[in-house]
Amino acid sequence: MAALWRGYGRLLARRPRAAQALTAGALMGAGDVIAQQLVERRGLRGHQGRRTVKMMAIGFCFVGPVLGSWYKVLDRLIPGATKAVAVKKMVLDQGGFAPCFLGCFLAIAGAMNGLSVQENWSKIQQDYVDALLTNYCIWPPVQIANFYFVPLNHRLAVVQCVAIVWNCYLSWKANRM
Repeated sequence: MAALWRGYGRLLARRPRAAQALTAGALMGAGDVIAQQLVERRGLRGHQGRRTVKMMAIGFCFVGPVLGSWYKVLDRLIPGATKAVAVKKMVLDQGGFAPCFLGCFLAIAGAMNGLSVQENWSKIQQDYVDALLTNYCIWPPVQIANFYFVPLNHRLAVVQCVAIVWNCYLSWKANRM
């Protein structure tokens, strides 16, 4: 395990965007597997591998790059490492960024599931408020700790590790037809 962590640290130092994208993709995939196996109880025969690959692609192409870039922007907008700074970052993150990010995530997931524009809009209207309220039950304390204790390059990995349960919820929400 220590060797794996050291390897991840080297990749993060050399290619931070690639490391963040790979981390997000792998953990989004893990969240989908958990959603299918533990929440939906599909079993191995009923597991939808293509769905897991789609969630991994969303993590790799959207979640990792966008969150990694957002954390850099947030550090430039609100520099420092005090408790007050962490709270300010959390307020901006959860008040401004999270609502937009969640809407984009649901739209991308719907498009990847082959929904028409009208079907996708209806699904977003059905799921968005519930997903956003659930987001606000989970993420504010996590983000305060993340912004206060965790160095910038490791924030996405910490968030994605905590987010395995959140990714499970998002996968279930995005793929429930």
